[in-house]
Amino acid sequence: MTYVVTDVCIKCKYTDCVEVCPVDCFYEGENMLVINPDECIDCGVCVPECPIDAIVADIDERAEKFLELNREYSTGPWPVLTRKKPALPEAEEYKDMPDKLQYFSPEPGEGD
Repeated sequence: MTYVVTDVCIKCKYTDCVEVCPVDCFYEGENMLVINPDECIDCGVCVPECPIDAIVADIDERAEKFLELNREYSTGPWPVLTRKKPALPEAEEYKDMPDKLQYFSPEPGEGD
């Protein structure tokens, strides 16, 4: 089992989860984070840290369409993120919005 960041993170990018990850498996895009499923040790400490419940186990049905997105962007263009940063300015506005995949940006974030 591994953990997956879903579209709930898009346009929010809260990074509380990054701070507690013991193996630094979070990667930063322009408007969301992803988890490298091959680096994740399945500890689950990130899950309760996410204030908007954007992280789910890969066995959760909500994870299905995001597992490959997490793998693709965490093993390619996006940099690792190991420290907490402020959420995106529009986070409060978008945090409860459903189906945010339409806002996904493939552009990398800044990383550490």
